[in-house]
Amino acid sequence: MHALVHPTIALLQTNSLASVVQQAIEQAILSGEHAPGAKLNEATLAEKLGVSRGPIREAFRMLDEAGLVRTEKNRGVFVRDISLAEAAEIFDLRAAMEEMVGRQLAKQLTEAQQQEITTLLNEMTQAVADQNADTYHQLNLNFHERLVEMTGNRRLLAIYRKLIKELSLFRRLNLGDFDALPLSAQSHRDIFKAITSGVAEVAGQLMAKHVQASKQRTLTRAEQRE
Repeated sequence: MHALVHPTIALLQTNSLASVVQQAIEQAILSGEHAPGAKLNEATLAEKLGVSRGPIREAFRMLDEAGLVRTEKNRGVFVRDISLAEAAEIFDLRAAMEEMVGRQLAKQLTEAQQQEITTLLNEMTQAVADQNADTYHQLNLNFHERLVEMTGNRRLLAIYRKLIKELSLFRRLNLGDFDALPLSAQSHRDIFKAITSGVAEVAGQLMAKHVQASKQRTLTRAEQRE
């Protein structure tokens, strides 16, 4: 005779499974497997991931809260299609956040943290030499996220990660051109130099300027494709 599973344990098991499913669908969205505007089929995903529809529905709810999908009554769940206007707003908010990060880190970056960022910058330089845009893109994301993490502000990090995921739906239009990689790498070295100089105002302004330049490149390319 099988023992009954306590409702609380069953709930935890379901939530854990839903989290795994949510991460799998999220990765598929961010990698471009599900294009912006595409409808997500509950039954198809359940079969593909080998789960029932319950965890899929819960994963959809979590993805909706994260801003990666939109749920339309009687129509279904769709990957969010970020507009130019929305992308511009996200970039502006990110610029303000990163200015704060630059100012704070100029006052508190440790020697160990400096060494870690130096290693990241060296890896970015190597990716440029190899003309590996995919590797460079990931290192670029790592560089900025680590700087935010190093502030020790967990709420800031959570909001930052949400914004980056939303921007990823807009695609990395500005990093596909190999000619842009050396300039981008130099910009990151300049940011690091400003932070390690200890001048908070300069470090903050440079980080904000860096994001605004990324905004301009991305939006310009998006407009050119329309």
